Amino acid sequence: MYSTDSSVLSIKSEAFSIRIIRMVQYLNSNGDHTLEPLYKQVLRSGTSIAANIGESQFAQSRADFITKLHIALKETNETKSGLSCWRKAIALRTSKLQA
Repeated sequence: MYSTDSSVLSIKSEAFSIRIIRMVQYLNSNGDHTLEPLYKQVLRSGTSIAANIGESQFAQSRADFITKLHIALKETNETKSGLSCWRKAIALRTSKLQA
């Protein structure tokens, strides 16, 4: 349907995926694995965004194109929710350490 090689959406989603991967690698290297299930979920949903945008390039119809981008949007929301929970969990843990 369209070329994702130079689209802003493709470039930004790929950069976001790389940031998610690096963040999870960093957090896993710290040895604290209490939030590992959340790390894995954010990794899956965060990298799925770029994958679905890339797949939309090969959509078989306009409806298929829209569906693939809608899935990317849902993955974006899931990643946002995961990161929000993550941030709150880390803040809670930090406040307990300070108490």
